[in-house]
Amino acid sequence: MFLLKKVGEIKDPVHGYIHFTEIEKSIIDLAPFQRLRRIKQLAVAELTYPGAVHSRFLHSIGVMHVSGLIGNHLLEKGYISKDEVQELRLAGLLHDVGHGPFSHVYEDILDKYSNLTHEDLSQRIIRETEIGDILEKHGYSKRKISELAVGKLEKNKKFLNQVIAGHFSSDIMDYLLRDSYFAGVEYGKIDLFRLIESLDLVGNDIAADYSGAFGVLESYIIARIEMFNVVYFHRAVRAANIMISRCMDFAHEKLGLYPLKSLEDFLQLDDYKVLVGLESLKNEKEEKLSKSYKIFSDLKERRLFKSTYEVVIHQRNNFLTNLINKQSIRKKIESEIGDEAGIDSDYIVIDVPQVPSVPVNPIERKRSEILVYRKTPEGIITQKIKDISPLLATLSEFIDIVRVYTLPEHRDKVIRVCERLFGRKSISEKISM
Repeated sequence: MFLLKKVGEIKDPVHGYIHFTEIEKSIIDLAPFQRLRRIKQLAVAELTYPGAVHSRFLHSIGVMHVSGLIGNHLLEKGYISKDEVQELRLAGLLHDVGHGPFSHVYEDILDKYSNLTHEDLSQRIIRETEIGDILEKHGYSKRKISELAVGKLEKNKKFLNQVIAGHFSSDIMDYLLRDSYFAGVEYGKIDLFRLIESLDLVGNDIAADYSGAFGVLESYIIARIEMFNVVYFHRAVRAANIMISRCMDFAHEKLGLYPLKSLEDFLQLDDYKVLVGLESLKNEKEEKLSKSYKIFSDLKERRLFKSTYEVVIHQRNNFLTNLINKQSIRKKIESEIGDEAGIDSDYIVIDVPQVPSVPVNPIERKRSEILVYRKTPEGIITQKIKDISPLLATLSEFIDIVRVYTLPEHRDKVIRVCERLFGRKSISEKISM
């Protein structure tokens, strides 16, 4: 049931009719938010899943809606006010307003050249553009909404952050359903309403009732893992996203991607501007720009980089931690592979699950810390989900996939070098950092 005063509705293929309030309509109609129509949710995943052409705009509307559903549930339990339901919806609406071209792919640029994230940019956009003016006009604090939108609200009721950025967040719930729907796969389907109904507060944290919704909880976590394996870290999806990332990196100054002169300049960036900019590089002679155009040309004709070497590691070690967390180490190893194979290392990529351009990594350290509860005559008993599910206890072990990509014509050379350098069984056995 929609408890706020609605002024209109949007027909969404995932959630059906989504109602919106006057303040939400005012923000949706602003240029900084309309820009999200021109940014694809899954970058160039459409080259593998042709239906995956949905935008950040649609996802943001969906997160607003799911934030409202969770908010209404908390309101009915007496934990929050009606105004706080509206604040949650606004935070959900604006949580991704700072995304750059091709969504998480732009995070690779920010990660390499700055200390910024799209969350930092979201906060600035909320506070420094007309979005903030609309919020203040309607009596809402732009600072509070900017903090809540990225899960960093520092005042009381910190559990509100978890609605937007926790284990049971509106963001996760929407992208699982939405990305699954548009990719045309079944793996992300979850029982949204049963999951929300299972949520309650334990202290200042949102937890789920495993006694009444155990199967729903298992399915929810497994959905994240399956979507990661089948969509987000699919070999061909990653190949295409790696290629657009390299294109953007090699031409980042020419395309105006970085350095950012002003927030206004950032708000002019979208997928279309990058594509037009890359097309304009056709006759460039400078080495990096020429490489950018070559990779872009291959991408347009779906001549994708190929995975030449892959290893699945079931337990973290010092090597893997360094490889995952340090771009400089990945670059060093790419150069070593290139030297051994006699190939330009600009066409060799070591891909790991936690590079910024991977939309979600379910293999995270805190997944096993997901809080669940059970009501008993003696009171509420809380546990970590890994302690009550043998399946999830197994899945919560670290599983990391390391891949090496290169151009199709160099595939055999790189395979031989990788096997010589790293061995056939485990990359971590042969390299010490």
